[in-house]
Amino acid sequence: MFLILDNNIQNIYNVCIMNKTTIINIRTNSIVKNQARELADKLGLSLSSIVNAYLRQFIRTRSVSFSLGEQPSEFLLKALVQSKKDIGGGYTSPVFDNTEDADKWLDNPKAKYANQIHKRV
Repeated sequence: MFLILDNNIQNIYNVCIMNKTTIINIRTNSIVKNQARELADKLGLSLSSIVNAYLRQFIRTRSVSFSLGEQPSEFLLKALVQSKKDIGGGYTSPVFDNTEDADKWLDNPKAKYANQIHKRV
């Protein structure tokens, strides 16, 4: 919206310039779309306004940035718990100086874990 002052009549007119809009079709996972819509609704926004704001920011900054404020999945949390148990039990690979030795160890079905090589004192 623009304000124009007509000095001859000394009135202020509100002039609205109609923005031309276009439709963008994108493919996304339905779960992602629904979660985004729910979050937008909680913020009092529409998905369209969020996408438009992001496009304007992209044009203005000429950069793309994403925030990874995600919560770990249940699978990842279980894997982390298991890895802590493995580390505590000494079920870790030996330390390697080069990738060739690491590859050999990984490919060897008789490879021993660190706790099987060194006895703890």
